[in-house]
Amino acid sequence: MKQGKFPPGWDEERVKKVLAHYETQSGEEAVAEDEAAFETAGQTVMEVPTELVPAVRELIAKRKSA
Repeated sequence: MKQGKFPPGWDEERVKKVLAHYETQSGEEAVAEDEAAFETAGQTVMEVPTELVPAVRELIAKRKSA
């Protein structure tokens, strides 16, 4: 994959590490990781209608750049 295809801050090595993590993870580890995400302080997990996802992403990007 060409360097220009990665998001900012990512490279081929980082992608390989992430893939290795998930490909070697047991089912129990995957469930524990998912459950931990719901307990992260300062963040909320919710369902958003698919058609609203672009607008939500835009709002988050604006907040991060502010």
